[in-house]
Amino acid sequence: MKTINEYLNGNTYPGRGVLIGKSADNAHYVAAYFIMGRSENSRNRIFEPTEDGIRTRAFDEKKLTDPSLIIYSPVRKVNGCTVVTNGDQTDTVACEIAEGGSFESALRKRSFEPDAPNFTPRISGILYPETGEYTLSILKAETPDGARCRRNFYNYEPEAGTAHLIHTYEHDGSPLPSFCGEPVRIALNAPDAETFAEEIWAGLDENNRALCALYRLRGRRGGHVHYQPAHPLSFVRLCQKTEPVNVNLSYPDRL
Repeated sequence: MKTINEYLNGNTYPGRGVLIGKSADNAHYVAAYFIMGRSENSRNRIFEPTEDGIRTRAFDEKKLTDPSLIIYSPVRKVNGCTVVTNGDQTDTVACEIAEGGSFESALRKRSFEPDAPNFTPRISGILYPETGEYTLSILKAETPDGARCRRNFYNYEPEAGTAHLIHTYEHDGSPLPSFCGEPVRIALNAPDAETFAEEIWAGLDENNRALCALYRLRGRRGGHVHYQPAHPLSFVRLCQKTEPVNVNLSYPDRL
């Protein structure tokens, strides 16, 4: 089982990635999201906090050309659950759960991104507070012409020192090849969340990395997440290509 740095190192373009797992000390859960980008429109982004998570926004509004696939909320909390995705399906999932539906039922209403010929997969994850179990999903084109969508879901029980990662692309290419196989098992052995966030950032190709955010969610030994009802998320580390390169954001009132 590789560390996140070992897994990412050498892959110039894995695209966007969602990771969920449990810390090595069995005390916390982590959820991470990273973005890579090559176009000016894609790289012209930063994260900003919201009432229930984070969203992307343009660093320079004058340079924003098409917000449709780049401005969204990657992380939202709803009914105690933490939802992490690479697009506006975050809102679809949050609304569905708030209305009594499920992660799976929400994503059956969505498909891959309409960016032919890449047909970028929609990747999503959810962490459940009652058990610490989590589910990852990928919606991707089943055929090169994008005529059909394949929807895969992967359910995991928490394991100390282990996370699972799913990302949009196998590697660079033209068109970009969609991620294949099951989510990758990653060793989560960093001594703290800040170090783990730095390992993700360091593993991403320095010419293509754009943003990385990591959440640490309070848990307890034995596999249950402890949520304080009003403040379930602790934002630990954010790294972004646009100046300033490394920004520490903390919300002490949310711990």
